[in-house]
Amino acid sequence: MNVEVTPLPGIGIKQDFAIRASRRIGVISYRDGKFELILSKQNDPDAVAASIPLTPEEAATLAGLLGAPQLVTQLSEQHRDITGITTRQLPVTAFAGCTLGDTALRTRTGASIVAVVRAGNAHPSPGPEFLFDHGDLAVIVGTAEGLDAAAQILTGG
Repeated sequence: MNVEVTPLPGIGIKQDFAIRASRRIGVISYRDGKFELILSKQNDPDAVAASIPLTPEEAATLAGLLGAPQLVTQLSEQHRDITGITTRQLPVTAFAGCTLGDTALRTRTGASIVAVVRAGNAHPSPGPEFLFDHGDLAVIVGTAEGLDAAAQILTGG
């Protein structure tokens, strides 16, 4: 996929790409840290048909929602022949600002965080010093019971 990056002097950066529906979809990253999701009009890549302003936290959550399923699918495929092992993505709501080590997740549940998806970027094999942020999705591997326990811990529920 070819992503075009267009500097917007004094504003920020526009990044977009062509989709099959003869449109372009992308994001404007403003200098003040805010974002805007944009969709061009059909057959007119320079005209905006729709735009949605997003806070940094909303943008990170959306990016995680879009990026995490691909990572989970890949991991699920790799573990499909291993009886009793499951992969799940879980939001990390109770530990924003804390490290992975602070959760003691593997010790408490037997499940392991194999990656963290933040703003659409996967951080594979995070160490105990990895600092969680708002909107992070943890990709966890373990037994069904371990994943259920991990969900309780990470979401604070």
